Amino acid sequence: MDIVGFTGRGASAETAVAGVAGERARGSAPDVAPGSMPERPPETVALGRAARELELRRGEFELAAQLGHVRTTVAASGGRRVAVRREVEWREIERLRSADGFPDVLRERVRTVGTAEGADLMAISPGRFTRLAKAGYLTPVKFYLNRYRAVVWLYLADELRTFAAEEAALLAGRFPRTLTAGRDPDEDVRPRNWRGRRIGHLLHLSEDPWERAAITGSVLDPVRRAELVPDPYERAYLGRLEPALAHGRSDSDAARAAMRPLLLADHPDEIRWHRASLAALLDEARRARPAPRPDPGEPLRRGSGKGLLTRLRLRKERGREDTHVPAPAS
Repeated sequence: MDIVGFTGRGASAETAVAGVAGERARGSAPDVAPGSMPERPPETVALGRAARELELRRGEFELAAQLGHVRTTVAASGGRRVAVRREVEWREIERLRSADGFPDVLRERVRTVGTAEGADLMAISPGRFTRLAKAGYLTPVKFYLNRYRAVVWLYLADELRTFAAEEAALLAGRFPRTLTAGRDPDEDVRPRNWRGRRIGHLLHLSEDPWERAAITGSVLDPVRRAELVPDPYERAYLGRLEPALAHGRSDSDAARAAMRPLLLADHPDEIRWHRASLAALLDEARRARPAPRPDPGEPLRRGSGKGLLTRLRLRKERGREDTHVPAPAS
């Protein structure tokens, strides 16, 4: 048998196999079986493999995808849409690997720093850095809980360098009155700004109206979501599509309690904004397609939100009872 693909027409199989074996020894030929052609790369790969191909750690890859440095696509699904799975096209991996400075340039784009390193990068004190961040001039891109369950905010090093170059007046001397006038000195907008940034990243990645509604509603507490979404099947569907806003371990009650204030909107303006956005996105989603429902006669599953409506009704009933003054006994 002739192996034309490797040796040209007319060469023997033994010569071809020996040639391939020699190339393997030198590390310049793919590992292929005798008589077969190299496998073509897949059109898309899972996120884990994409991270390995791009020489990024998991956290670096997730951040690169969020920021749009790595373009992802929605994986094809053959059944009913319940959860969204994303992949990376192979040509996107080839584009990034062929760029100048790969992988160092890509890694630098997603490098994050804490308060101390960020202050050094901007040549200011950690106290001034924290004050700028609390006032909203520096927006964190992610956070984690340390061993003492304290929140550690992380910032993009590239953004800090840009801010230092463009806002040099804020790096030294007295703060301008616009930074201090009319503000509570203890107010910290870092959680609010992080939520807004994270929601914006997720909305940028999604085109599905129900998924976009789930993303926006994820920062509202369950009671407020139930007020806007009274249908339990719609609420259950949104719950299945709801993204994880923060990554990391939160397997203890103390860790979940520490993270909860960071994940839910707490400022009145922020709550009003997300409520209005969720209402608009729900209208769009309902026009696109209805939320999936069980077959007729199938009971509502536990966890779909029925108990929450019951709690809301009982709350209203208790309120009416509190205002009722009983008549004196005769």
